[in-house]
Amino acid sequence: MRLADHITRMPRPFDRDRGESAALAVPGLPDDLRALLTGTAGCSPYLAGVIEKEAAWLPEALEDVEGSVGRALLRPDVAPGGLKAALRQAKRRIALLAGLADLSGAWTLEQVTTALTHLADMACETALEFALAEQVRRGKLPSPDAGLFVLAMGKMGAFELNYSSDIDLICLFDETRHDPADYAAVRKACVRAVQDMCKTLSDLTEDGYVFRTDLRLRPDPSVTPVVLSTGAAERYYEGLGRTWERAAYIKARPCAGDITAGTAFLQDMRPFVWRRHLDFAAVQDAHDMRLAIRAHKGTGGPITLPGHDMKLGRGGIREIEFFTQTRQLISGGRDTDLRVRDTVTGLARLADKGWVPGDVATQLTDHYRYARTVEHRVQMQRDAQTHKLPGSDEGFERLAAMMATDRAALEAELKERLSAVHAETEGFFAPGKPQAAPALALDEAMQSRWRSYPALRSERGAALFDRIEPMLMDRLGSATKPQEALAAFDGFLAGLPAGVQLFSLFEANPHLVDLLVDIVGTSPALAQYLARNAAVLDAVIGGSFFDPWPGLGALTGMAAKRLASEPDYEAKLDAIRLWAKEWHFRIGVHHLRQLTSAPEAGRQYNDLARASVAALWPEVQAHFAKRHGPPPGRGGVILGMGSLGAGYLTPQSDLDLIVIYDDEGADQSMGARPLQSRIYFARLTQAMITAITAQTAQGRLYEADMRLRPSGNQGPVATSWSSFQRYQKEDAWLWEHLALVRADVIAGPKALAKDVSAFRQDIMQCPRDAAQVLKDLAEMRARIASAKQPASLWDVKIGAGRLQDIELLAQTGAVLSGDVRSGVKDGLSACVAAGVLKDADAQHLGTTHGVLWRVQIASRLLSTGTVDLDTLGTGGRDVLLRAVGCETRVAAEQQLAALTHTSARIIDAATGKERSE
Repeated sequence: MRLADHITRMPRPFDRDRGESAALAVPGLPDDLRALLTGTAGCSPYLAGVIEKEAAWLPEALEDVEGSVGRALLRPDVAPGGLKAALRQAKRRIALLAGLADLSGAWTLEQVTTALTHLADMACETALEFALAEQVRRGKLPSPDAGLFVLAMGKMGAFELNYSSDIDLICLFDETRHDPADYAAVRKACVRAVQDMCKTLSDLTEDGYVFRTDLRLRPDPSVTPVVLSTGAAERYYEGLGRTWERAAYIKARPCAGDITAGTAFLQDMRPFVWRRHLDFAAVQDAHDMRLAIRAHKGTGGPITLPGHDMKLGRGGIREIEFFTQTRQLISGGRDTDLRVRDTVTGLARLADKGWVPGDVATQLTDHYRYARTVEHRVQMQRDAQTHKLPGSDEGFERLAAMMATDRAALEAELKERLSAVHAETEGFFAPGKPQAAPALALDEAMQSRWRSYPALRSERGAALFDRIEPMLMDRLGSATKPQEALAAFDGFLAGLPAGVQLFSLFEANPHLVDLLVDIVGTSPALAQYLARNAAVLDAVIGGSFFDPWPGLGALTGMAAKRLASEPDYEAKLDAIRLWAKEWHFRIGVHHLRQLTSAPEAGRQYNDLARASVAALWPEVQAHFAKRHGPPPGRGGVILGMGSLGAGYLTPQSDLDLIVIYDDEGADQSMGARPLQSRIYFARLTQAMITAITAQTAQGRLYEADMRLRPSGNQGPVATSWSSFQRYQKEDAWLWEHLALVRADVIAGPKALAKDVSAFRQDIMQCPRDAAQVLKDLAEMRARIASAKQPASLWDVKIGAGRLQDIELLAQTGAVLSGDVRSGVKDGLSACVAAGVLKDADAQHLGTTHGVLWRVQIASRLLSTGTVDLDTLGTGGRDVLLRAVGCETRVAAEQQLAALTHTSARIIDAATGKERSE
């Protein structure tokens, strides 16, 4: 790039004589470049001196700025004694070209900061290389490959270095590279190498310095050496790391030394930096940091321009950086796209993902670039590490000249921008406190009881709750039944194991309190679920909580992606649980708020279970295969039975599963520890059941039931394909063929799944003796009736004329007709075709099943046990009455009694049983 071709603005020479003197030292310049040098040198005494010192080199450099910068960034080919001078020359030349390209408008802010950061990278890498070589020469290290690496932190890490910045570094070494007996000697040599590197960069010589270095971001810098082992650093961060250190690591990157070791260390640090949940507690931590900095630096006063700190003062650069980094910390654990280092990209990503309004991100980005530009102009004047605006009239006039504007316009723009940034960021970190509302009074006994609950026992949890309590009381007081809602909230709070994260979430997102009040006042079961799994509220503010249902295919893809993002097997088991809980909660909220119907909710619960199992099955197999090799033959499929196979579940359904495998005659697996095929698949199946049912840190995924497999609990947990076929053809009871009506392959290889599905269809189409089938069904109903009776009219699953009874008759119709479709409506139509039912009776059974299903899924949403309307709150009773389609309890119970009584009579008649009235 020829600089003369890209000039878009020109600094005014504040000191024209000094400017012209410096420009005259450079021969053969065209008028526009001479004017640029005059303005630059007339405003910046530092750059005036550099122009004069590099006068012979400058004309050629200005003809190809990028090429000249690239050459200046090459590693100096010098002897150790010439390194300091070579690096300082590179610094002078980069500083001069970057300053001219910046002041002339030829480069953007990002191009300037990137060039300065590349200089810092080259200088650190070269200085460390020379320092390590010296330790090798002295016999302190066997080779330069000591596992030592340097992390660039702060602005250097994000390629945002300012014009006269120090560089924040953390220096670590991988102690696992060395014999424990050599550890102390290696660390001592690494410490010396880092000290030599810093001297090379920061010593003030006749040529100046390269960069001031700051190593104080390392763990506990007052008592630790300048180089720590990675193990010591990891232990510190795991046990004592603070939010500001998490924020610092957002920008961290390896810049010198063993880059591979540095990259591995940052990979290991991800769980520390990026929390799995939405971390709104970071907002208060960041605000406390802001206040501490203001108090320490004395920058907390009002915006007065003379001497105002553009970095740390109100409305300054740090305000925008804190705003961005805190938002990244909140959401970056869940959204990896937010894990970017630089501020401008961070704001853009936050806006793209809906965490920050687009106009706010645009405005803050513009203010940030302007503030950084002003900061550069201040620092360019004397190569001084300052962030403060001038304190004198002369200083402001000089700054205005560098900004190519007049002083009045500069001051007006500074005030406007600083005030706008302060207003936007202060509103995020320190919103106005909610005012107490007298809508609901809290008696002294309950107030005292709340303070004893686990969630409020910590000082921080109690302080956060104090801030949101008025808002909670206001929302609870606005409920239809305030005292009832208060009692329900009391139960929720009592079951909450910890409160800091949840209370922070409510403070930052007050609309979630409305959802909480709605849930605790309506569904005790969902409230209990929320108390145990408060992290699911993250999904509500994730931007897509109320989007249309994605469907089974997309859901399976999401589950697989979530599992793939975790590094180890245990983390995968936790991840799938947390993911499933969020979607489970979403389905419940949508149903509770009438955004979905009962059939839609049932299908969604089913989609979630299928997606979870389908995504988890390959992960379990891969983990198992590490020891025992891949599955022999065609592998195994998982057959969903019962409601899972039929396509609808309730919030509390367990999963009926059968595993069928085809080893294709292989005797054993091929792995480090091979197993006989039969044992292989039995253990693999047990591993899958454990993966589904085990209580991890995130709880249980689902309860699983394997009793529908051939021979029930007496049979092997995994059934071979040949055995399954033989059993179904020769030994299966009627109820087992009825169960096959609702069977469906939900995971496993497509070829075997296709064969299993085809075989199921063949079994369904076998000829049957209708009279014998109906007789067997009658006996089955009698056994069920003798084993269990419904607890009440609202216990709608088991009992004559209820859900299971109607579903068994529908399955019988499918068996008699050979219809492989598993839906109740299809089965009842098949009963009509087979002459078992009249059309009107089938219509009645279908209607009854629909009503009872609505009651069943609602009751499972409301209660973990048998639903009891006498103890259920008003909101919960309304949900059940709505499911029946009645306005009063009396009318609903009369409706249920009439529907089930008639249904029982119809099924009795179909199976040849006389019913006594």
